[in-house]
Amino acid sequence: MILPKVRDPRFVTIRSGGTLTDADHHLLALWAAACAEHVLGLFESARPQDPRPRQAIEQARAWVRGEVRMMQARAAGGHAMGAARDLSGAARHAAYAAGQAGAVAHVAAHELGAAAYAIKAARAAAPEGESETAGRAECRWQRNQLPEAIRELVLDDQRLRNDICWSVFDC
Repeated sequence: MILPKVRDPRFVTIRSGGTLTDADHHLLALWAAACAEHVLGLFESARPQDPRPRQAIEQARAWVRGEVRMMQARAAGGHAMGAARDLSGAARHAAYAAGQAGAVAHVAAHELGAAAYAIKAARAAAPEGESETAGRAECRWQRNQLPEAIRELVLDDQRLRNDICWSVFDC
């Protein structure tokens, strides 16, 4: 489980009663897409003919640009998660990261799911004995990609949800 039982109003859009601006929602989606894309090769090396995870990342970015509606990005995310179901290890986690990135358009809090699954993918792809080091390196890479406008929000979210995100944000 990556979503909290009680929704954090900082990840709920203003029009839905929260405090999240559209601009910050878009930044969260772009950051999630970057996290997922960073490990996408781990899926594509296992399933080079399956475009669903890449399409989810592309749809997330298209949603930010106003080229697709939220439901299209969300559906693409669901298809990417479908691509993960019969896989295991790094490829599975990478597809789930892409799926979570696509879902950010619908629920902004999926941003952390994209990041967490990407870290899990990096850990799973690492040589034996280097999993933790690879996970911390991926986590640091992700943090370096954070736009300043959402940096504190995401870092606080990582702190608050680390336990339900497999404790991958200890970097």
